Amino acid sequence: MTFEQAEKALPIKGYLDLPIPEGIDLVAEIKRLKEEKNAIILAHYYQTGDIQDIADFLGDSLQLAREAQNTDADMILFCGVHFMAEAAKILNPTKKVLLPDLLAGCSLADACSGEGLRELRAKHPGSVVVTYINCDAGTKAESDYIVTSSNAEHIINQIPEDKTIIFAPDKNLGAYLMKQTGRDMILWDGVCIVHEAFSFERIAQQLMENPDAKLIAHPESDATILEMAEFVGSTSRLLDYVEHDEAQKFIVATEEGIIHEMEKRAPHKTLIPAFPEDETCSCSECFFMKRNTMVKLYIALKYEHPEIEMDEELRQQALIPIQRMLDMSKKIK
Repeated sequence: MTFEQAEKALPIKGYLDLPIPEGIDLVAEIKRLKEEKNAIILAHYYQTGDIQDIADFLGDSLQLAREAQNTDADMILFCGVHFMAEAAKILNPTKKVLLPDLLAGCSLADACSGEGLRELRAKHPGSVVVTYINCDAGTKAESDYIVTSSNAEHIINQIPEDKTIIFAPDKNLGAYLMKQTGRDMILWDGVCIVHEAFSFERIAQQLMENPDAKLIAHPESDATILEMAEFVGSTSRLLDYVEHDEAQKFIVATEEGIIHEMEKRAPHKTLIPAFPEDETCSCSECFFMKRNTMVKLYIALKYEHPEIEMDEELRQQALIPIQRMLDMSKKIK
């Protein structure tokens, strides 16, 4: 297949389906290309271990947004999902932003739209829209504040109490934030298919079989899971908790990719992926996050494609609530 043919197939394939040299040392070649092109590799904790290991910077959504905005590299290769790479382009438009697979999407991003938010806001005059960063640029552009799981509580607490808040798109995270902040919010009806899949019954059984383990969970999980958990926190806070808490065993209710970094930080501790409803699988992983592979990463760097491109007017509109988030959460690590 030629480059032109592979490019035409992008809407279906999501990546350039081109051959690579037989016996190639992918790690060495990616490092060479990265230096040659002055590129930086940003990766989320939910990526596969080999991608996490080769990244220049590994982080959660807030940390990655900051790094994307501040980098002086000419090219950003974003190993995450589409809305993350799109956010990098919004924050740093002069950089070439690559995503190894354009079909690395997000169930939450698909569950909400800018048009839908406009309609909901019209039903609640004077309300403000707080939107989780897991959304596309069109949705961000219709928002007043963008938040991550790391800073959502901090930002909501800064919004005047006389303002009605619409929270989108994750209803589980929204319900958790209502409990934490005491604010009554209008919740969009969306969920993360990964965090929603955890089984109360199967995790309860895991806890019975591991009485010395602590259950930790991401706030995108269902309330029944969060109520069982010893600790609830963002991706970065879950990592810190495992590293510094005195417990030696944890049942981890979030995307299983995080365990790779947890094992690095706390190699002497036992980490058990929480069980999902599907009994044919012992772990819970994001299909979209795992679309990125080392081969796709190499091809994207070599051909500088697929590239994230965006209408400038839309970018500027979406930048406003993202920048507001960054300005309001400077104290958050």
